[in-house]
Amino acid sequence: MKALYFAWVRERIGVAEEDIAPPADVATVRQLIEWLSARGEGYAAAFANPATIRAAVDKMHATADAPIGAAREIAFFPPMTGG
Repeated sequence: MKALYFAWVRERIGVAEEDIAPPADVATVRQLIEWLSARGEGYAAAFANPATIRAAVDKMHATADAPIGAAREIAFFPPMTGG
């Protein structure tokens, strides 16, 4: 699947997108964040406070408990404000 990173999430990780292949036991957005956090210092910094991370699975906003199943794309971004 493709992981997309936006705003300060992208800045901390150092890439805007990448192809990832999480293990089969990674089934939810929360578990994916935990798995990504273990990939290195930049990931750990980006996902240090998971409550501040928003996610979209195949372009649909998703909660932390949302299944990732056979998703083709998962995006991570900080909360947004209107204006």
